[in-house]
Amino acid sequence: MLEKNVESFIGCDSEYDEAEIVIFGAPFDSTTSYRPGARFGSSSIRHESYGIETYSPYQNADLLDCKVFDSGDLELCFGDAGMALSDIEKRADIILNDGKLPVMLGGEHLVTLAAVRSALKKYPDIHIMHFDAHADLRDDYLGAKLSHACVMRRCFELVGNGKIHQFCIRSGDRDEFVFADSHTDMHRFSFDGLEELVSDLMKNKTPVYFTVDLDCLDPSCFPGTGTPEAGGVTFSELLSAILLVCGTNIVACDINELAPMLDPSGISTALACKTVRELIIAAAKNNKKWSDE
Repeated sequence: MLEKNVESFIGCDSEYDEAEIVIFGAPFDSTTSYRPGARFGSSSIRHESYGIETYSPYQNADLLDCKVFDSGDLELCFGDAGMALSDIEKRADIILNDGKLPVMLGGEHLVTLAAVRSALKKYPDIHIMHFDAHADLRDDYLGAKLSHACVMRRCFELVGNGKIHQFCIRSGDRDEFVFADSHTDMHRFSFDGLEELVSDLMKNKTPVYFTVDLDCLDPSCFPGTGTPEAGGVTFSELLSAILLVCGTNIVACDINELAPMLDPSGISTALACKTVRELIIAAAKNNKKWSDE
């Protein structure tokens, strides 16, 4: 049983027992390779969510109609990635074992590894849907195996060939792209091929872990991130892709890599809030569909 957070994401104030979706924050960025600050992303999203509406005109649906509980941010050890990942995995275990959908707010992208470890215990045939500017497939980064630059490589070691589907990828070293050609389903630069993939995943009722690194967006609309990469997608393209993926059997998901202080205008945080709202509403609608089947 988790306790309610003092400040919740707007509209997400159901009691834990009745909730179908549980939000939790993973404020960790100790392996960030360029500009730190993602540890403040989850709390900033929660606080600034009151600048948006609970109603989505895109989906003609409202967060107030969803049963969502916000358990707040974990208190993580910033100096030890292994300890932080262990604590995140334990929180995800509680949520999944109680039959609820975990929605994690990062944090740097390494936090995804812990949630995937948790989901894999319950769904051994899980696939990972990965939106990102970066391949994140390095075997190590400056000698470290636990790095946000290596998170998908560590996830690959858990799920195996052909189960990681990567979109919008436009950055990485040569070895990462060579590795992807043999081991992952990488779609460079855009969401081309997503519709066909979603159709296959739905047909087979495949359990999906959905991770959104917000730096898949172009820095012109989302500059508040640690490693911005030119040539990204627009918010409208990302939203359409999220709504498409949420038609699959999503069993856990996350949104990460907002570093709010890197965009003093607040536009990046506002965009992140809207993205979280749309993801939760879409996941709630489709979570009911899959649970009824």
